[in-house]
Amino acid sequence: MCTSKTRLDGKTVVITGASSGIGKETARDLYARGARVILACRNMEKTIQAIEDIKNNSPSWVKQDKEYTNYVGELVFYSLDLCSLKSVKNCAKKLLENEAAIHILINNAGMATDTYEKTEDGYEMTLQVNYLSHFLLTLLLLPKMQSSSSVCKIINISSVAHILADMNFDDINLQNSYTLFKSYARTKLGNILFTKELANRLKKANIQGINVYAVHPGLIPTEVLSRVDSILYYLSPWLFKNVEQGAQTTIYCSVDERTINETGLYYSNCSVSTTYRKANDREYAKRLWDMSCSLLQLEPNEDFATLLKNARQTL
Repeated sequence: MCTSKTRLDGKTVVITGASSGIGKETARDLYARGARVILACRNMEKTIQAIEDIKNNSPSWVKQDKEYTNYVGELVFYSLDLCSLKSVKNCAKKLLENEAAIHILINNAGMATDTYEKTEDGYEMTLQVNYLSHFLLTLLLLPKMQSSSSVCKIINISSVAHILADMNFDDINLQNSYTLFKSYARTKLGNILFTKELANRLKKANIQGINVYAVHPGLIPTEVLSRVDSILYYLSPWLFKNVEQGAQTTIYCSVDERTINETGLYYSNCSVSTTYRKANDREYAKRLWDMSCSLLQLEPNEDFATLLKNARQTL
């Protein structure tokens, strides 16, 4: 469990997919610490219900710690459909216009599906929802984070499933080899590669004060796990973490003082962990970055500042 008592008063946090699961529990915790928490989600009704539940039920550690000052923050809904790059741009535009600052971005939303589907943008749905839309959202919000006077954080939700994954660059839409696990696992590999490459590019561009983290939350009995492996899902109450436990490493990277000087790393159980196979291949990470830019019709070989400027001009 994350043991940090750090407050987030005056900080703004954006969490995608925060209407349920570990995203909702992360929002619950950071709200209790005083943050302005933006729940960027597709379903407004479901998100409003989540907001009411968060307001009425504090995290267990707050209830147990009688000395903790529970001055809560704010909970705000922003519309975001990761199946649509247009929606991603609209959400980013509103965030840039309406929010004075963004201190923490948690790319949490995820999905898995048995059936092969493409988005309105023509990309395999799991790839776009779990990875590509978050890649774009991050590029669009980076200048706002860069202007902050305090350390900002970008947290990408990954998984131990990356061990068995391949990005399938030659068939990026998996039109010839789609399976639920293959599509899901490669997005989790992608999020680690994105984390490492973004941290590297920020360093090369001498952009300080923005740290990037990849997080394995553990196996959680969520809707995604039920689709990835139904047997594991039904065994999960005995073998794995509940959603509050699953949110702890994300919370740890958000608030623990020990993470302030860390970036480009992978975390599990509230500590730095090891990545495997292709997640350690720097050329593979660069190839994914370049392909991601091309899919978004951005020039991959431009310097980092120019890339951010050109991404902003697509709004």
